[in-house]
Parts: sequence; structure tokens; C-alpha cells
Amino acid sequence: MVVHSQSAALDHCSLIKTCKPTTSVFKGIPVVDLRDPEAKTLIVKACEEYGFFKLVNHGVPMEFFSRLEAEALKFFNLPQSDKDKAGPPDPFGYGFKKIGSNGDVGWVEYLLLNTNPQITSLKSLTVFRETPEIFRSSAVNDYIQAVKRMTFEVVELMADGLKIEPRDALSRLLRDEKSDSCFRLNHYPPCPELQALGGRNLIGFGEHTDPQIISVLRSNNTSGLQICLRDKTWVSVPPDQTSFFINVGDALQVMTNGRLRSVRHRVLAESMRSRVSMIYFGGPPLSEKIAPLASLMAKGEESLYEEFTWWEYKTSAYKSRLGDYRLGLFEKKTTGAAGQ
Repeated sequence: MVVHSQSAALDHCSLIKTCKPTTSVFKGIPVVDLRDPEAKTLIVKACEEYGFFKLVNHGVPMEFFSRLEAEALKFFNLPQSDKDKAGPPDPFGYGFKKIGSNGDVGWVEYLLLNTNPQITSLKSLTVFRETPEIFRSSAVNDYIQAVKRMTFEVVELMADGLKIEPRDALSRLLRDEKSDSCFRLNHYPPCPELQALGGRNLIGFGEHTDPQIISVLRSNNTSGLQICLRDKTWVSVPPDQTSFFINVGDALQVMTNGRLRSVRHRVLAESMRSRVSMIYFGGPPLSEKIAPLASLMAKGEESLYEEFTWWEYKTSAYKSRLGDYRLGLFEKKTTGAAGQ
């Protein structure tokens, strides 16, 4: 994804949305130390208020960060014809600009890989087969396994804070050998021609919520990530390449009957620096029924959502546009449930 002239760049991004610049850098991002005795309480509070928090002292070696980022950049810096051998995504594999199959585009190229060893993705294998000396699968596997272990701990602390019984009600879904989880590497190339857009920002990845239970993001020190607060204000999240950012997903919103809210977020392109991010999306098995957990429901409390399987929700989500409020189709209309 290389552009050599301003006119070519503007033509290249002509279908990509822009937005008004956001100058507000949010200083109030909740920070949770995973080793803090109060971590379970802080996690729940952050997820109730923002659906989002920064995790520090997480125990994942920095070496895993730097090695995977270096390997990812080697891949993304390959000639376009070489990268295209790992695409188009099915949904796994390499893609650029096009996000999904419903018309969404962004200033981004990416690799989407399967994290379930029980399911073999031909496109994932192609990435490693075509560029074995550059994109070593061990760099991916070491990182994913470490992040998985940390994520299991996070959701079990979350269950403790919410008083969910049993404690592994969430983590068992992610540990399941049929867990429908995936891993995404995003590369947002610099776009020096942004000044020609009249001061507007170019969308790298459009606004959306993540459909899974939980998302675990790590990026380099290039800014771009923004979240939408409850008052609909978009704010920039200061980058921190040593920490993780945790997002509540739609499935977790349903399982907590709206107590925890999935966070709407987006990424904006930078003019001079590339952004690299890596995200683990923790999802349940396809056949898992998604409904509010009984141990969280007060006496007489009604579910805000119709029960559905993860397969049903995932299928519906992939038929929608990126920015759609996907849970709206599954809300019980008689309860007065509020959308986002």
C-alpha cells in the first residue's frame, strides 16, 4: 500500500470517509494494574463507565511485542504482489482498504488470522508458507498464547468483580477448543497528503463496536485510536506501546444485560507516521447461546435481549455496515432497551 504522489494519494483515498478533526486528548482513560488487589473492582468500574480501559503490569514480555511488530512490518513492507498472495480475505488472510463485504473502506491494510488450532485457515497458512523467513509463525503464536493467558485472567477477575458464578463462566468460552476467536494485525501507512483534505482527518478504520466478548489491543506509539464517550463525544486515546487496551464487546454487553457496554471506537490516519496494531478478539464457540447470565440478573429483572447463538449474531454482524448498531436487531422491543 504505497502511494507516490499527492494526486495519486487523493485518488487512492477518494472513497474513504473523512471526519472533522478532534483536538481532545482524553486524560481520563481508566488504568488497571493487573496485580492490584483491587483490580477486579477497577475492571468492572471501567467497563461500566467506558467499556474500555488500559491494562498495565500485565506480564506479557516486551520481547513478544517488539518481535511480532518487527515481523509484521517486514510483511507489510513487501511488494504488493507478494502480499496479495495471502489474499483476498475469506475472512482470514490479507486485505487492504476494503473492510468487510458491504462497502466499508479505510486507510488500512491488515492480516486476519485464526487463533483456533482446531480450525485450519488456508489463507493463514499461505502467509507463513509464502514468507517463512520474514513472517515466522512462532512470533505470532508466542504472542497469541501469552495474550490469551492474560485475557483469561482478566475475564475471571471481571467475573469476580461482578460476582458471576461460576468464576469461569466467561473464560471457559474463550478456552474452549471450539472458541471462535481471531487475531488481527493492522497497518495504517502514513498519509502525507492529509493537508490537501482541507484539515479533515482521513478514516483509517471506521467507527464500530466489536461483536465478540472482549478485544485486547496493543499498538506502537503512533496515535490514531479514538473512542466515543456516552455523551457522543469522540476523544483521542494516548498511545502506549507497553500496555494493552481492553474493549468490551457486544456479546459481553448482552451477557451482562447491558451493565457493561461495548465501546464504539475508530482509528484515524496519521500524516507522517505509520501505526501498527495487533488485536486479539475473544469469541465464544459458534453454537454458544448468548443471553444474560442468570447469576447477574436481579429478582424479577427481564432480559433486554432476545437469546441468540454466537453464529446467528456473527452472521448478522457481517451482513451489516461497520457503523451500524448491530445489537438493535436483537433487543426486546417491549422492554424499552436503549440503543447506542
